[in-house]
Amino acid sequence: MGFYDKIKAGLKKTKENANSMLNAVFATFRQVDEDTLEELEEALIAADLGATLAFETVEEVRREAKLNKINSRAELSEVMSRILAEKMTENRGLQLNTKPSVILVLGVNGVGKTTSIGKIGTRLVREGKKVLFAAGDTFRAAAADQLSIWASRSGSDIVRHAEGADPSAVIFDAISAAKARGADVVICDTAGRLHNKANLMNELSKMARVIRRELPDADVETLLVLDATTGQNALIQAEAFNEVAELTGLVITKLDGTAKGGIAINISAKLNVPVKLIGVGEGQDDLIDFDPADFTKAFFE
Repeated sequence: MGFYDKIKAGLKKTKENANSMLNAVFATFRQVDEDTLEELEEALIAADLGATLAFETVEEVRREAKLNKINSRAELSEVMSRILAEKMTENRGLQLNTKPSVILVLGVNGVGKTTSIGKIGTRLVREGKKVLFAAGDTFRAAAADQLSIWASRSGSDIVRHAEGADPSAVIFDAISAAKARGADVVICDTAGRLHNKANLMNELSKMARVIRRELPDADVETLLVLDATTGQNALIQAEAFNEVAELTGLVITKLDGTAKGGIAINISAKLNVPVKLIGVGEGQDDLIDFDPADFTKAFFE
């Protein structure tokens, strides 16, 4: 299955949900009038674009209709997909140009963080990079064991400490090992608890200080993993983490399992953070690069 087909298949539930309402809009479509715009806004909100983004999109559709008459569903879909793509932050891919580079992976428990790390590691190894995992989630029982399985599966090295160890000490040892072994990328797992913002801030700040002290010139990606099926809760998590960490990108998992995939557009537009990778299946190759234009096109197709 090709890239675009994966996106379309992954968005199947979202399209069925959104299009059930959009179809009602287009069934009697003659022109972009106020009734059409009101129904369109409701359909966008139902797909989890959020009230603000839905309103802004409809306002732009209204302006577009005044400038260039919209006469068909295809024209309306094209206009809407273009507007929403332009509202998202551009994805320039993972910036991993130094040796070693670092990927710091954040996210609450249950969003698919460990699996995402494994899939990213698998991809990088296939690209010929030497990858090392840092098992920085030392609070959750068996977290390091799960990461070790993915390390073995992907062909990556791993540095781990005993449960309850200082996560920053794990990061330090992993960076030291990466230097000694000539690793290209260090992928750091972190604790999946939000607990409170002060503790989260302190923990992430300490990790960031270790990385910057030991690798002052390294490329560092700080990725937040979100579960699309949680809808607005994913937005709340993103806002909380964005307050305490300088996020460089989002990884949105389980898009194939939700009827509200518009949350990907909503979060990127609201936080000005690019979606870098999306999960559209269970396979190792189903964590794919995100393209706003292709995503919004598939969203409305």
